[in-house]
Amino acid sequence: MIGKKLAFLRHDESGVSAVEFAGISPVFFAMLLGTLDIGHGLYTKAAINGALQTAGRASSLEGAAVTSEQSRIDNYIARTIRSVAPSAEIKVKRRYYKTFSDAAEAQAEQWTDSNANGTCDDGEQYVDENRNDVWDEDGGNDGQGGARDVVIITADVKFERLFPMYELIGLSDAVSFTSDSILANQPYGEQAEYGTPVARNCDE
Repeated sequence: MIGKKLAFLRHDESGVSAVEFAGISPVFFAMLLGTLDIGHGLYTKAAINGALQTAGRASSLEGAAVTSEQSRIDNYIARTIRSVAPSAEIKVKRRYYKTFSDAAEAQAEQWTDSNANGTCDDGEQYVDENRNDVWDEDGGNDGQGGARDVVIITADVKFERLFPMYELIGLSDAVSFTSDSILANQPYGEQAEYGTPVARNCDE
């Protein structure tokens, strides 16, 4: 009798599906949530790019040189990004140049790198080409600039992942993106000139 019961149990497959699902479900859900998380990150990246393009066009207008208008545009960028990533930390910065080629090359102002560390320091002498009294490693100036100047608006964005599964698939707990937009300010006036370059010391 007992032998028949044991034989029956050996051939009984009821509940096998539940056991198999319990075995594969951690992997399945990790892959599912990881895919959703990556998809959310890509969607957020697209939203950032769109917001920067819109902000770039708005910033090229004459009134955008006013600080209050720049704040309004920055707030628009933040609202757009936080509509898809509510926890996002956002830093927006502007650098302007005189030509598109200057912006593309982003070359450091000339200096004598005596200690060969790639930075203007320790009293080394540099040529202040944009006359802003500091050495610029990309040759640009902070801000929106003026008429005809070329502006790069950059947004650095960091936000927490949607799901707490990141460690299972080797991801960090946060997503970081950098996006930028480059446009020339409208020709609403004559482009300002920097004037004659001045030699300065890095510690001045």
